[in-house]
Amino acid sequence: MSFKSEIQRRRTFGIVSHPDAGKTTLTEKLLLFGGAIQEAGAVKSNKIKKGATSDFMEIERQRGISVATSVLAFEYKDIKINILDTPGHKDFAEDTFRTLTAVDSVIVVIDVAKGVEEQTEKLVQVCRMRNIPIIVFINKMDREGKDAFDLLDEVEQKLALKVTPLSFPIGMGYDFQGIYNLWERNINLFTGDSKKNIDDTVEISDLSDSTLNSLVGEKAAVTLREEIELVEGIYPGFDQDSYLNGELQPVFFGSALNNFGVKELLDCFVSIAPTPRPKASEERIVAPDEDKFSGFVFKIHANMDPKHRDRLAFIKIVSGTFKRNTAYLHVRHNKNLKFSSPNAFFAEKKEIVDTSYPGDIVGLHDTGNFKIGDTLTEGEILNYKGVPSFSPEHFRYINNADPLKSKQLYKGIDQLMDEGVAQLFTLDLNGRKVIGTVGALQYEVIQYRLEHEYGAKCSYENLNVHKAAWVEPQDEKNEEFKEFKRVKQRFLAKDKQGQLVFLADSKFSLQMTEQKYPSIKFHLTSEF
Repeated sequence: MSFKSEIQRRRTFGIVSHPDAGKTTLTEKLLLFGGAIQEAGAVKSNKIKKGATSDFMEIERQRGISVATSVLAFEYKDIKINILDTPGHKDFAEDTFRTLTAVDSVIVVIDVAKGVEEQTEKLVQVCRMRNIPIIVFINKMDREGKDAFDLLDEVEQKLALKVTPLSFPIGMGYDFQGIYNLWERNINLFTGDSKKNIDDTVEISDLSDSTLNSLVGEKAAVTLREEIELVEGIYPGFDQDSYLNGELQPVFFGSALNNFGVKELLDCFVSIAPTPRPKASEERIVAPDEDKFSGFVFKIHANMDPKHRDRLAFIKIVSGTFKRNTAYLHVRHNKNLKFSSPNAFFAEKKEIVDTSYPGDIVGLHDTGNFKIGDTLTEGEILNYKGVPSFSPEHFRYINNADPLKSKQLYKGIDQLMDEGVAQLFTLDLNGRKVIGTVGALQYEVIQYRLEHEYGAKCSYENLNVHKAAWVEPQDEKNEEFKEFKRVKQRFLAKDKQGQLVFLADSKFSLQMTEQKYPSIKFHLTSEF
């Protein structure tokens, strides 16, 4: 197959939502329809040790939440699909924000009963900033929830999206009978008491056809005709260019747990979703069909296999082809590296691949060369933009709880920080280590992983810090900067890259410092 046609058959997307909207279940059902797995894991049941296919860290299985982005790939109708299943929990939002730099489109999952929730709003805002094409999937239609039109209004108002329904529910909760597919003009019916089986799809190109009455009953048929007339009257028709430019968002209804509406979503997705898109670097815009390879690291995962202490750097390929055993330039280190066993993924299953194309995600074994945001190329100096570190919101001292294991502790902290799980600051005054996280739950994850993956124990001590601000002086030799360093010595630290950071103890203190030292810039993200 030619290079161009390999690019054309790639679709790389992320699934985002608030916790518990059914994101991991939807991921699993997409894999099921794609023929990639034979049976779905019981996601919520801790009694069944299988767990969701995409949750492969032990702590995720115990908690029933996803704490790391999983990468899953499968083929469907000769289209190569790469899914990035992201954590929904707000404490792991940073991982999700970084993942959104590696996707070409997004599916947003919304719970029919809860509607649009806070975390969904934040994530959609990031997608809109980057003009990422969005498809909305309204899940759990087999439960009682909000009216379909109310939900569509809520999505438009709260998420500032312009929606067009491509499927519509027939009833809801106990009265849920199926889905009318506006995209393909057919009806999918629920059958049986278990509501697990999908009856054959019935073609209905004309809703005034009397067959509809015999299928869903007189009352439901009348309601459906009225609702579809309303939908076609109020909402704009689907236009692929508007969708690809991030100006129009198709909406699907269904129930992922009961396999309902998932196939419709997948069929429509493969025909409308974007192929790999050009990406901006600091130097220029790089198109996927360029001959020369380039890609960037958007995630690092330590101990994918706890027996082997391996670290994997996940690379999104932007242009050209990535070949095994070929030397590529690591731009930040300015040195060439070769990779003998690049991996493609299916949750924790990995396969060695010889050639990968734009849109693909490749895992490279890493001995500590990579950090998030690094670029690999065939020789050109490129730096891809948009993989920031945000200022943490929680800060704690980390102490060694087992003096005999200090080597393991420092190695563990070092590797987990490279993953971007949290950020490490070393105080200038006394060298104490401070860990900053976006959410408090991350401290538990760090403690758990240090003990189970590195055999090290740690304890925490609270530290009163409001925000970490990266310091950028106009001139390091001027008197103002020297005075700032002398006066604020107690609050200064270095991050993992050796950048100077001011740990402000309150919003007021940060504002006062900015006013007092006008020649110094304070940044709340480290990508400046």
